[in-house]
Amino acid sequence: MHPEAMAWASAAVGGRSFSRVIELGARDVNGTVRDLFTADTYIGVDIAEGPEVDVVCDAADYRPDEPVDLVITTEMLEHAPRAPEIPAAVFAMLRPGGLFVGTAAGPGRPAHSAIDGKTLQPGEHYANIHPTDLTTWLVAAGFVDVEVDQQRRPADVRWIACRPG
Repeated sequence: MHPEAMAWASAAVGGRSFSRVIELGARDVNGTVRDLFTADTYIGVDIAEGPEVDVVCDAADYRPDEPVDLVITTEMLEHAPRAPEIPAAVFAMLRPGGLFVGTAAGPGRPAHSAIDGKTLQPGEHYANIHPTDLTTWLVAAGFVDVEVDQQRRPADVRWIACRPG
């Protein structure tokens, strides 16, 4: 994860208390948001084993044993072939009033590998996330108070969305 994504995630959740947190795309390739939290329960989900991964599972399929306060993902959605399905899956993971916070590569970002952050490897999925598409996915999933913005440098899409209480 690049430093701007970490700084934005810290600002987005800073000062808030969360009892149960899920991080999607949790494998520590080049940084993790795990240290931002002192949650009672923190579950790292990723499609591959590795540092900071508690559950190996596709984010679109994962369901926790009980609802959580926050689902966070940084720089993962562009690597997910089923990205349009993930907001609905996250909605199902959250308790009423829970938050979905994230960053993803937006239009204009060069393709990069989820395996090592370098050159995209053969057979690896990559598709930049357009803010209009993301907004549509979040609203269709049922989220309210949806805030999506696009940064130019680096070319990121960032969001905060709430499951209605």
